[in-house]
Order: sequence, then C-alpha cells, then structure tokens
Amino acid sequence: MQSLNNNPVTPLQGSCFTRKTTRAIVLRDNDILMLYTKRYDDYTLPGGGVDEGESLEAALERELKEETGAVSITGLTPFGRYEEYRPWYKPDHDNVHIISYCYVCEICGEFDAPAMEDYEHANGMKPVWININQAIAHNEAKLNDANNKGMSVLRELTLLKHISAQLVTD
Repeated sequence: MQSLNNNPVTPLQGSCFTRKTTRAIVLRDNDILMLYTKRYDDYTLPGGGVDEGESLEAALERELKEETGAVSITGLTPFGRYEEYRPWYKPDHDNVHIISYCYVCEICGEFDAPAMEDYEHANGMKPVWININQAIAHNEAKLNDANNKGMSVLRELTLLKHISAQLVTD
C-alpha cells in the first residue's frame, strides 16, 4: 500500500502506542462523501479505529455504516496508508502512532440513518456530499485557523489532495 505522507514520519519523545484506523474514499464524479464536524468546522473522511481481531475491511465497512448510514458497500480497493504521531490525552501513554489505511469503495442504494457515537453527536458530525475542491479549500483555510481546528485537519487535507490528484478527473 502506497505511503500518502508528504514528509517522513518522525516519532515523538515518550511512551507511545499504535492505533490502526481505516478511512473510506467514496466518490461521485467530483463530489466526495465526507463528515462535516461543526465543532471544528472541518471535513474528514468517514472511518475510525480497528477493533481487536477485526480486519481492516470489516472495520471500514462498520465505520462507514455507523457514520454515514451506508447499507451496501462494494468494491473495496486499497488506496494508501497515512501515518502520524500525536500527543495522547490519557495518562497511560504520552503519544499515539496512528496508521490510517485508506480504501476506495462504492455505496449502492439508499442510506439508513447514521448510528454515531455520543462524542460524534456532541461535536455536530454529519455526513455530507461536497465537491472535493471545496473540501480542500475549506480545510486549507482551517489549517491556518489557530483558534479552532481539529488535530486531523492536516491529515485530511493531505489525503484529499492525493485523492484529487490520483482519482478525480475534471
């Protein structure tokens, strides 16, 4: 799986654990299925953590169903891997090494209502279709907003630019 990092990944000092995640890339022409988060006013790819004993593909399907309500998910194709280190907010470790496995897929048919977690509801997260160039421009502006940005905006912006360059035709 190709690396989607633009720069080398450098570990942070201190104790660290690894968290595997998956990210879904669902395109319809130049529109992409994203999660808009009101709290951070940004766009992220649907996806999340891989549970113990769960395959990457099963985790992707579960997260996509939970966050968007997608019912019929087909054609999972590996796209790339993005790695990052972040400070961790719990006392058990200083940092987390997040490895995001990205897959292109299709959604057939209708969507059910999303079944998001409490924190996702509290943050005002909702699935939206948006033009990929608008999502890139929006997240670029958020990257420069030191007062209100989520920690994932750099990852999401990098992924969106790779997706646009490799998968979207104008």
